[in-house]
Amino acid sequence: MTETLHIIIAGGGEVGLGAARVLDDRGHNVTIIEPDPSRADYLSDAYVGTVIEGDAARPSVLAQANLERSDVVAALTDDEASNFAVCMAAQRMATVRTVLRTSAPPGEEYDAFVDGTVFPEAFGARAAANEITGAGVRAIEEIGGELGLEIVEVEVTEAAPAAGRSLQEVSFPRGSLIIADAAGGRIGGPDTVLEPGVRYLVAMEADVADEIMNLLRG
Repeated sequence: MTETLHIIIAGGGEVGLGAARVLDDRGHNVTIIEPDPSRADYLSDAYVGTVIEGDAARPSVLAQANLERSDVVAALTDDEASNFAVCMAAQRMATVRTVLRTSAPPGEEYDAFVDGTVFPEAFGARAAANEITGAGVRAIEEIGGELGLEIVEVEVTEAAPAAGRSLQEVSFPRGSLIIADAAGGRIGGPDTVLEPGVRYLVAMEADVADEIMNLLRG
C-alpha cells in the first residue's frame, strides 16, 4: 500500500489545483496555500484539501499548514522567485522534501537547493504536439536523460512491417521496448502480436525513434 503523504501546495492556480486533485485521488492529504481570497474560496468549494488563505512565502503562513508534520512542500505559483522563497523557508523550518515550479526547462540552476523541479510548460507543449500530429502517435511521457528516453502510444497501421507479427518475429532495435497495449491489458512479451489498428505503449531512446515508427507505422 502506498504511504499517505502530507503535502503542502503553495499556489492554487490551475497547476496547483490540478496537482492537488491528482494527489487527492491517490489518497494523499493536501493543503493548498493561496493568497487571492476569491481563488481561495473557489478552492475551498473544490473540496480537494485544506485551504489556507495567505502568502506561502511568509513563514507564519507556512507554519499554519502544519509544516513540521508535512512530507513535501511544492511551490507551484507562476512566480519563480516566490516559489524559491517558499522552498528555502520550508527547508529552514522543517525537514521536508521541496519541489519548485520553474519558468524555464529544468537544469542545474536549482538542483543544489531543492529536491525537484517542475516545468509545466513542457507538458503543454507535448499536448499541443499530440494534437498537431493527429491520431496514430501520442507522446505519453518524456523521461529525458542523455538517451532522450520517451514513452509513446503508437497505433499500428495495416501497412506497417510489424503489423500482424509477434514480437519474436520482429527485430526491434536495441533501445526500445513494447510495454503493453494501450488498454494496459498485458505486458508485451515474445508472443505478443502487433495487431493493426491497436495502440501500443512503447518506450524508446531518441536515436531509434525513426526505426520504431517505420516498423509500427510504415
